[in-house]
Amino acid sequence: MSSQTGVILLFALTGFLLGGVYTTWKTNRQLSIALLVAAAMAAVGAVLWLQ
Repeated sequence: MSSQTGVILLFALTGFLLGGVYTTWKTNRQLSIALLVAAAMAAVGAVLWLQ
């Protein structure tokens, strides 16, 4: 897997997780916050991988 592919997959995972945050915010706040933390970690990992 090339470096660019990994970054794209991490950004795609970030978007998927943020969609889950948006969907679950009104029904399950704890799960939503956990998904937000996971999305932030994926985004930070992608940005760090770019450098």
